Amino acid sequence: MGIQGLIIFLLIGAVAGWLAGVIMKGFGFGLIGNIVVGIVGAFVAGLVLPMIGVSIGGGILASIIHATIGAVILLFLVGLVRRA
Repeated sequence: MGIQGLIIFLLIGAVAGWLAGVIMKGFGFGLIGNIVVGIVGAFVAGLVLPMIGVSIGGGILASIIHATIGAVILLFLVGLVRRA
């Protein structure tokens, strides 16, 4: 992965983390936190979505949607753990 791929990877993570924070209301982690949430969310979505038969196409927009779905799932689970 070159520097350009790394920058795109981080931007997708940041956007996905920010979108998940907006969707879940009350979860704002700053720029670095949003990047981490977006990247971990993409990993979570990569595990969960194929299990339920959901496939999102290719491209940057699909990557953002994929990572956002995973980040929302991640923030939901974090919210459940915090309440317990």
